[in-house]
Parts: sequence; structure tokens; C-alpha cells
Amino acid sequence: MRAGRIGLVAASTGVVLLVGGCSQPAGIAGVRTAATPGPSSPTPAPASQGPAEAPDGGEPVRVPPPKLSDHTYTFPVEDCEVSYQRKLLVLPKTTIWARRGCAFVAPVDGVVHEVNTANRWLPSTDVGAHREGRFVTIVGDDGVLYLGGHLDSVAEGVKPGVRVKGGRVLGRVGTSGNARDTGSNLYFAISWKTDPSLWWVRRGMVEPWDYLDAWKTGNRTLSPRKETLALRRKLGETPPCRVLCGARQQSSAPSETPTPAPTRKRKRTRATPTPDFAITLSPTESVGVLGGAP
Repeated sequence: MRAGRIGLVAASTGVVLLVGGCSQPAGIAGVRTAATPGPSSPTPAPASQGPAEAPDGGEPVRVPPPKLSDHTYTFPVEDCEVSYQRKLLVLPKTTIWARRGCAFVAPVDGVVHEVNTANRWLPSTDVGAHREGRFVTIVGDDGVLYLGGHLDSVAEGVKPGVRVKGGRVLGRVGTSGNARDTGSNLYFAISWKTDPSLWWVRRGMVEPWDYLDAWKTGNRTLSPRKETLALRRKLGETPPCRVLCGARQQSSAPSETPTPAPTRKRKRTRATPTPDFAITLSPTESVGVLGGAP
């Protein structure tokens, strides 16, 4: 009986082994089998690389400055080496140092306002209205008044009412007015249009050096219009003169008959004793004018 069971178990086991052998043949669909690795290709070694070189970008691209106004400005001294002050000394103006004969040009399109071709300044009187000597002013299309003074000469055809383009030669740099004892220069000032009798306005109300810097090497569309109009609203179109307003009082002219002036002279005598000094009168020869005439 036991032998029969062993035979039955053995027979059953054979059947199971047979079924198991048939259910897992290689290549049967749906049965995962281990992949047989094929011959592998060798991984190439990385090539040796030198230092990276920046690509050639060519010439730098120049980006134009932003447009700040509808006006284009020109530095007021053309084709000459210049220097100028960038700080407030007495008046809000600047002195542009340049050699005699350099061109003073219109800084912007506009109309000539005042022209003075006579050098009337005298050190004996130092009249404020005459201190700039020969000068030209223009009213720009931006509504701003520009003054160029101490000119050696005024350009031909430059008269009040004449329309000029920016860069038009208005005169030549010199030493007229109270610059006669200094180096040649251009008195440059920014203000607003007013009556010529208010000469202190044209002598400068707005500090100009930031605008000169921009027109020379920066942005030629930087305009003083906004600052100028704001200051005019604040001070009024005809503000009173407050700086360098007076003039020297000229000495009175000598009378036709000179007033005798006493002089002291020693008188020597042996006969009759006299005081050591005697007073005699002699007419003076001339009377000088304070400061002298030019």
C-alpha cells in the first residue's frame, strides 16, 4: 500500500515536471526571459579640448542717446580747444576760454535779438550794461535767450531779427568789455527774452555748464527750456538786479581855471631872519581821472 502511494506521488511529480518543462520554454510569448548580452561597442574616450575662445563680435554697436527734446544743440565755440568753469562764482554764467578769433556759433535755431558792435566799457565807470563789450543774443526756438559776449567782432549780416540755424557763426571770440586784461574768452549766459534795458537778465539767470557738457560730449538734445521757464515763473519776467548792479562814479572834470594848490618851499636868506618855511602858490598842471581811461 505504501509502495503504491510512493509510485502515485512519483507519477504525479513526473507529470508536474513535464508540465513545468513545457510551460517555460525559451521564447514563449508572455514569459519574461533573461536577455543574452551581445557584444558591446567600446565607449570612445573624450577628445582633448583646449581653452575656449570668445567669438569675434566685430565692432561695438553704438546706441544713440535718448531724445530728450525736439531741439538739437551745438556747443557755442566751434572747432577750437576750450575750457570752461563748472561752478557758480558771481553770476550764473560761465567763461569759455578759447583763443582769439575762434567762432562763436548759435547754440540752437532761433532769431537774433540784440547786437552790440561797439565796445563802450570803461574801467573808470564800469557800467553794468557795457561789461560784455561786443555781444550777440539770440532767442532760440526753444524760447530761451542765449548771450555770447567779450567778442572781438560780430559776423557780417548778424542783425536783430535775422533768423539763424544752430551752428551759424555769430562772431569771434575776443577780449572786449571788462575782459580786456584777461585771456580771450566767450562770456556765455542763458536767460529769457526781456527788454534790453534789463541788461542784468541777459547776463545770466540759469547755470549753463551741465548743458554745455551735454552738448559737447553727451546728449545734444538736452534742453534748458524747462529750467529756464520754471525760474522765470518763480522770479517774474523782470526781476530786480541784485548782483553787480551799480557803476563807479566818474570823477568830475577839471574846471577851465585850475584851482591853485599850495606847495611848501624852503626860503633861504641871510639879511633878515624869516621863518623856516613860507607858503607860495603855484597852479596844478592836471587832474587825473580815477582808474584811468582805456
